[in-house]
Amino acid sequence: MAGYGKQREPIDLIIAKGKKHLTKEEIENRRNSEINVDNYKDVKAPSYLSKKQKNEFAEIATKLVDIGIMSELDEDCLARYLIAKDNYLKFTKLLNTAIKNKASKQYKDNADMQRIFSTDIEANLIHQDRAFKQCNACADKMGLTITSRCRLQVPQAPPEKPKENKFAKFSVI
Repeated sequence: MAGYGKQREPIDLIIAKGKKHLTKEEIENRRNSEINVDNYKDVKAPSYLSKKQKNEFAEIATKLVDIGIMSELDEDCLARYLIAKDNYLKFTKLLNTAIKNKASKQYKDNADMQRIFSTDIEANLIHQDRAFKQCNACADKMGLTITSRCRLQVPQAPPEKPKENKFAKFSVI
């Protein structure tokens, strides 16, 4: 099972970290072999999103494009995030309703209703959990979480120290 090693980092990130010494030729070869996605202008919401989802898509996509981490290749991932988020909210609302119904006097007096609501609550919890996991996975891939944005940031190279002049000790000033 090959291919499960450390992810390849962009050459600019390697240079910024300053931990690896590469020749100018190696740096140039790496830059030429890296994929440079420059499709930031044509990001559009997929047609299968609702009007509300398309509005939210436009709002989030604009922010991601402005910071340079989204291209048209990421449209479906953002759409899946929005769908999963809506599903999570839908199942959360259903759970809240079921819990409110469970607290009613009518529920307490009817054994059949207790069984139905318990099954309903359990099913909605399972669906809510799945929707949350899908939403979270897409958010992580799109840089919509704090930790994923931290992984996307290119660290700044430390300022170079001025080279010490080995002849300075001979100057008579």
